[in-house]
Amino acid sequence: MISIGLLIIRLVVGILFIGHGAQKLFGWFGGYGLKGTGGWFESIGMKPGVTMALFAGLAELIGGILFVLGFLTPLAGVIIAGTMVMAIVKVHGPNGLWATSNGYEYNLTLLAVAIGIALIGPGQYALDAFLF
Repeated sequence: MISIGLLIIRLVVGILFIGHGAQKLFGWFGGYGLKGTGGWFESIGMKPGVTMALFAGLAELIGGILFVLGFLTPLAGVIIAGTMVMAIVKVHGPNGLWATSNGYEYNLTLLAVAIGIALIGPGQYALDAFLF
């Protein structure tokens, strides 16, 4: 049952990160694509905006794919955690903890999940379990 629980966590979190990466990179799912996201990144002091949007989008997309597959899980966790640290520092941190004030509550939760899975492993239903 533990492996099924870990699979559910990996699927939900990983798919959400894939979606956020696709928003930034391709403008899918209501996103703004590289140009729009890059412009917003510039407005919050992350320059060059388009390059930073590319890095952020790739990190979310690749980290999400690795997390879903349970492949190189510690690396996936670090990639996801890194994007959440940046989201906290650059966007949500000044607003306090609670999501009701656009705070970092959700980002902190995802950070804890990513690090937790990276530390305990992805479970039996993962490529890491089959390959390593």
